[in-house]
Amino acid sequence: MPNGAPAPGKPPVGSLTSGPVAVIDIGSNSVRLVAYDLHSRAPVPMFNEKSLCGLGREVAVTGFLPKDGLEQAIAALKRFRVLCDLMRVEKLYVLATAAARRALNGPAFIAEVRDILGAEVTVLTGAEEARLAALGVLAGLDEPDGLAGDLGGGSLELIDVRNGAAGEGVSLDLGGLALRDASGKNLKKAGRIVQDALSGVSVIRQGEGRDIIAIGGTWRAIARLHMAKTNYPLNVLHGYVADAKSMTEFCQDLQKIDLDTMPAISEISKERRPLIAYGALVLEHLLRLSGAARLQVSTSGVREGMLHALLPPELQAQDPLIVGARALSDLHARDPAHADDLIAWTDEFARSAFLEERRESRRLRHAACLISEVAWRANPDYRAEEASRMIAYAALGAISHRERAFLASVQHARYEGLTENVVPPLRSLLSLREIENARALGCLIRVAYNISAGQRGILPMTPIRVENGRIVQHLPEAFANLNNERLTGRLKQTAKMLNLGFEARTAI
Repeated sequence: MPNGAPAPGKPPVGSLTSGPVAVIDIGSNSVRLVAYDLHSRAPVPMFNEKSLCGLGREVAVTGFLPKDGLEQAIAALKRFRVLCDLMRVEKLYVLATAAARRALNGPAFIAEVRDILGAEVTVLTGAEEARLAALGVLAGLDEPDGLAGDLGGGSLELIDVRNGAAGEGVSLDLGGLALRDASGKNLKKAGRIVQDALSGVSVIRQGEGRDIIAIGGTWRAIARLHMAKTNYPLNVLHGYVADAKSMTEFCQDLQKIDLDTMPAISEISKERRPLIAYGALVLEHLLRLSGAARLQVSTSGVREGMLHALLPPELQAQDPLIVGARALSDLHARDPAHADDLIAWTDEFARSAFLEERRESRRLRHAACLISEVAWRANPDYRAEEASRMIAYAALGAISHRERAFLASVQHARYEGLTENVVPPLRSLLSLREIENARALGCLIRVAYNISAGQRGILPMTPIRVENGRIVQHLPEAFANLNNERLTGRLKQTAKMLNLGFEARTAI
């Protein structure tokens, strides 16, 4: 426990800590501190800082971590130690990767790191890096299926991820810094090195028709540039998906053009820009040789994988979208227990309305119920806009960009009904059917708040169901006076959205 920090209290349900947990990742290109609010199934980064030290620069040539890189890393780590104390971090984990494990002066550096931070340092093998990267993907994406590739400064880790599990991993000396040094800064020579290295890797053949799940700062930078070039509507990297053919052609372009002419290049640090061409080269070859259908970006990697590995099985099995949505409910709702009533109320409606509800639809509906109070403190004229934008950009895990757009549209309709003075963000990511489904769910949730005023205990006694092609409202005698023209109008609106009739029964 940091000096001066109070004794930690009892951890909240679903968390291993009662306060922040932090991970320091000593990589070949950057040294990074990420502090999370709790050690749970859906930890939210509360502080994130990196220093691009280039520890792996020239290690492949000299065998040693560079002096200037060491000095910069030591300064950053001293700052990180103070920051952890200020944030009252309960538990600090320190990881070191390719550069530290390969350099001849790596052990001496690790010993100094241990003294500075007062914490043990885990020097990961290539196989361990691959495994933790895969666990990070499993922790941060919903049912990922593809080859997870973690490109750092010193190495590339590849591992197959499918059916909720990780296969065997491989580590290759194809990190941006290592490749630049080994090729003598010659892209043509680098291309031959990449081709030779990847052609003998059997796991690559398992990527055909699936995803390449990209992890690492250089690949994130490439995705950011691709988003800018294509005028993509959502500026969120995690979960970004691009067609493999489009991304392959883009990677080829990045090896030829002046990067300073690219849209959004100002968002990429100057220290990282020289590595983009090498990262694009590796990604181009990987997409082409694997026959993958898509590229998907994961900002959840080794750090998150390490935290996930430490959770007990019952917490690992939780849905991070639901865990994160519940945290938003606990933070914003007038009565958080009402969200569980709302979930059960819509469950009963769904059972009566649909022959079989798909898993994806059910988890999104449950999430929509949990986050339905995020904007009640906003100005009434802007609640719909505020709610939809909050959800579009919320720190929620295991959610695709299309699902973000869906939930944003649900929240807009929850506050504004079918009136749309401002179109919900990201509408362009949805099909017409998805838009209508989102609006219908938003209208249904809107009805629930008309009945319950957001208070627990009311909805279980006031169900609505679909009976013989009609929405039937059931109000017991004790709540008969809740019925009014507004409630009836909103129920009729919901019924119309679902192509159903409407009937009110004010006593059961």
